[in-house]
Amino acid sequence: MKNLIKEKRKANQITQEHLSIQLQVSRQTIISLEKGKYKPSLVLAHKLAQVFGCAIEDLFIFEDDENIK
Repeated sequence: MKNLIKEKRKANQITQEHLSIQLQVSRQTIISLEKGKYKPSLVLAHKLAQVFGCAIEDLFIFEDDENIK
């Protein structure tokens, strides 16, 4: 699963530290999310979408092998 968290964060001029504070997670969690090394819970994905004012689907892009066939 790919994501656009880093792009959305930079477009909104939010630092990793500020985003981590808003989401009540560590900065390391933000780093891992942006690198695609961590898949967020549904709750965290929802909070991210709220912060960026978009739908969850606008932040996360599923790979072909992750979709239902």
